[in-house]
Amino acid sequence: MSIIQKTIASLVFITLFICSPLAQAQRDQISVVGSSTVYPFTTVVAERFGRSSDYATPKVESTGTGGGMKQFCGGVGTQYPDLVNASRRIKQSELDDCAANGVSEVVEIKVGYDGVVIASSYEQDVMHLTHRDVFLALAKEVPNEAGTALIENPYSYWNEINSALPNRHIEVLGPPPTSGTRDAFLELVMEVGAAAIPLVAALDDDAFSVVAHTIREDGVYVDTGENDNLIVQKLNANGEGVGIFGFSFLDQNSDSVQGHFIEGVAPEFDAIADGSYSVSRPLYIYVKAQHVEVVPGMQEFISEFTSERAWGEDGYLTDRGLIPMPEDERESFSSDAANMRAMQL
Repeated sequence: MSIIQKTIASLVFITLFICSPLAQAQRDQISVVGSSTVYPFTTVVAERFGRSSDYATPKVESTGTGGGMKQFCGGVGTQYPDLVNASRRIKQSELDDCAANGVSEVVEIKVGYDGVVIASSYEQDVMHLTHRDVFLALAKEVPNEAGTALIENPYSYWNEINSALPNRHIEVLGPPPTSGTRDAFLELVMEVGAAAIPLVAALDDDAFSVVAHTIREDGVYVDTGENDNLIVQKLNANGEGVGIFGFSFLDQNSDSVQGHFIEGVAPEFDAIADGSYSVSRPLYIYVKAQHVEVVPGMQEFISEFTSERAWGEDGYLTDRGLIPMPEDERESFSSDAANMRAMQL
């Protein structure tokens, strides 16, 4: 579609929007849904924006990345969100849903980086885990002792997997299937751990994916919903378990929970920033460009989020645990935001 065609399409949308019944219910408050990991960062920006501008403070809801994408891609109009937070990149299937429902201009903005951590209360000794250890602890199916066949996961204690680990029950509190954190965990930990086991690595692609991505369902892994703060609270109430959540929650609760090493590296700000901590991932916001001209303050809010005072190396979001992007990446995504440069659907 040419620039002229896009401009005409946008003008037609705005005209139809203003002339439709939706105009009677036009919001004066920006609506944001999505990732529980990105939620704290967006909330900080929203609160500052509300205090420092003439616009209403945006409403930010933690629904999980998958749930947020479903709402965001549901359609255009004030009954649908304007932005979605995401702790993984948008999937092609989600872009297809957006396009099918008339959401034809989606702007992708990477906002920084984060790590997925395995953490516990300070009642435990710090564990030094490998990807293989975590896979064997959480996969539904694992190799038998001879390494010749897959069986239902028999492990109940960490030291049954690795004698260097403690004689403690395996109990893991983690995110649900709709969570981008869970998606990242499966890709960055479970897949890597599965590939380290010859029997699993030798499977064809489809079978490997099923084994690597299927978490055991015998009560060892506990789905705690989209509220990462709830995991932190449960870890403090129960000294036995470990939790899976984003680094920012570890950073903000470092007085009560600690991170465990993965492949010899602790989950720390500098290690995530320089890439030495292997379980790190980018964070995003996605903007419905078709709403920018009809929902007050959207462009200004996005400008605040992508400003150096917010996401820069010394920005206020780094105080909340966001790992800033390199300067060239910040400049690139800031330009996309300023120009509402839409992805190709």
